[in-house]
Amino acid sequence: MLAARDSAYAPIRQMTPAEPHLSLPWPGARPLPDTFFDRDAQLLARELLGKVIRHRVGALWLSARIIETEAYYLVDKGSHASLGYTEKRKALFADGGHIYMYYARGGDSLNFSAHGPGNAVLIKSAHPWVDAISGPDALSAMQRNNPGSLGQARAPERLCAGQTLLCKALGLKVPDWDARRFDPQQLFVEDVDERPHSIIQCPRLGIPEGRDEHLPYRFVDAAYARHCTRNPLRRGQVEGRDYRLLSVAGAER
Repeated sequence: MLAARDSAYAPIRQMTPAEPHLSLPWPGARPLPDTFFDRDAQLLARELLGKVIRHRVGALWLSARIIETEAYYLVDKGSHASLGYTEKRKALFADGGHIYMYYARGGDSLNFSAHGPGNAVLIKSAHPWVDAISGPDALSAMQRNNPGSLGQARAPERLCAGQTLLCKALGLKVPDWDARRFDPQQLFVEDVDERPHSIIQCPRLGIPEGRDEHLPYRFVDAAYARHCTRNPLRRGQVEGRDYRLLSVAGAER
């Protein structure tokens, strides 16, 4: 299944991306304003689910719907910010809406600063988004960016199923985007009127023991649980012990 508003390749009103000199990349585009990110990290992590990351590469807009996020705080031992301010980490201490990228597991990772110094959200995984702006050609480009181990095209549901896989598929690199603001002509997050029906809340992944690994700051769109970094609903997981289900009302606007 491809993440699209109607179906994988359902006919959608055709729009042509605008030329770079225009204020919006195309008529009707809805980039999130910086004020959207100026909120508590957990709330931002929930509210980003269903939003679409758009990255322009040449004539194509590569796009992915956010399905998994993790919140981090300055006082959180699992966060980079807890290690203190450095030039490399300056985006974490900037106003909400700054991009913080770093290397992890041999690849690039994408984060957005939230309200308050040192607070941020990690974009843990996403799902390819196909619509009138980002069509089959864009999906094919993402598959070329992030082929399987034998060089084959990855299935769409595995293309962005992890923080480094996401960045590789979208062509996002630390040197290009770390410590920058969004650019509506190149990279932004868009509201496409998609919203999870329910959200899974559970502990974050890969946090070392003794570094606040128990904090339930990971949020997953329940409809895409099978396609995220690690399925929080896999066999053996128990609701109330390993995860909580939040209603849509739990993800406030």
